[in-house]
Amino acid sequence: MYAAPAKVSDGLLVGPTGMTLYTFDKDPSGTGKSVCNGPCAANWPPLMAAEADKASGDYTIITRDDGARQWAIKGKPLYYWVKDSRPGDKTGDDFNKVWQTAKP
Repeated sequence: MYAAPAKVSDGLLVGPTGMTLYTFDKDPSGTGKSVCNGPCAANWPPLMAAEADKASGDYTIITRDDGARQWAIKGKPLYYWVKDSRPGDKTGDDFNKVWQTAKP
């Protein structure tokens, strides 16, 4: 049994450090692809999966364009927002109407 890559805090998904996670509406669900690369990924860092990590339940692992592994929930890749500075921040919610806080 592997630990989930995210946990629930106040009804939202957060990463191991307690920082809010987000999904990107433009990522096509269930395709195993992230369309947030390059400058996008600099602002929205992916929740990376280690080589030894294994998918479990609603959590899957996708392969990014650069070959790195990223966690996804229900087929939607998970990201942080560079402008969130401490756990509990969710300043990226509804950013440009395409970024949403991730929910379990």
